[in-house]
Amino acid sequence: MTRTTGGPTRRVDLPSLKRGEIRDPALTAALRKLELTVRRKLDGVLHGDHLGLLPGPGSEPGESRLYQPGDDVRRMDWSVTARTTHPHVRQMIADRELETWLVVDVSASLDFGTVGCEKRDLAVAAAAAITFLNSGGGNRIGAIIANGDSVRRVPALSGRMHEQEMLRAIATMPKAPAGVRGDLAATIDALRRPERRRGMAVIISDFLGPIDWMRPLRAIAGRHEVLGIEVLDPRDVELPPVGDVILQDTETGRTREFTIDAQLRDDFAKAAAAHRAEVARTLRRCDAPLLSLRTDRDWIADVVRFVATRRLALAGRA
Repeated sequence: MTRTTGGPTRRVDLPSLKRGEIRDPALTAALRKLELTVRRKLDGVLHGDHLGLLPGPGSEPGESRLYQPGDDVRRMDWSVTARTTHPHVRQMIADRELETWLVVDVSASLDFGTVGCEKRDLAVAAAAAITFLNSGGGNRIGAIIANGDSVRRVPALSGRMHEQEMLRAIATMPKAPAGVRGDLAATIDALRRPERRRGMAVIISDFLGPIDWMRPLRAIAGRHEVLGIEVLDPRDVELPPVGDVILQDTETGRTREFTIDAQLRDDFAKAAAAHRAEVARTLRRCDAPLLSLRTDRDWIADVVRFVATRRLALAGRA
């Protein structure tokens, strides 16, 4: 079956991340090109010496001050509040070293793409953006990579060599065997053991499938600043008018024949929109903002827009 995109789209500036041997020269060159792209377009624009992709409070307790509307109630200083009979919050001091953990879902549904690249390639690009933007200053970054069949852990370390090895590990994670469904809840829960130093946790996934990962994500959000990165393809949200097709569920292997007419396209679009809204709502309940990236859009522009919006919101709250 030939997939169509339903109209002209913007070219996505993303190198082809060929999966193969971890020392594959083509993969090394692709990652180097990706690093240069990220650093040239984003470095120095989104952060200072000790501020990462997701601006927020530090994790070390400082002095208390009077509560003001809009303050995070999780920072309430109950001992000072009880002593003074006025609500106080504990101010947090930003760490000079940030520890970031990537939870990367590379289950079978990400081995798919109809415009420019596969979703897995875009997931690697998202991981690279966070890695390069949070590097330097002694910051450490690690990863938990899962394909539904196996889990690979990369310890949190600093240094350019470590960053390159971690991104190679993400890009070369093998495909899961046919019929194996990813388990995002178990992958997120793996971040809790052993207990990590307070820092930042980034969940990279297409978030397709059952939304059964709220409980482990809430547990992670209680200790870390959390960011969700949603990786999508146009075919995840709408169907093209192609008539009779045979579609396959990449995670179960089941196939089914459909006639894609106007009614089916409308029903699919509504179901996809409802699922995405539920994903966003679940992340909000866990105090985790959501960054959406698509294979048919300029992903770097989306990152810049997201961070600019976050900073304006935080400035307005302050």
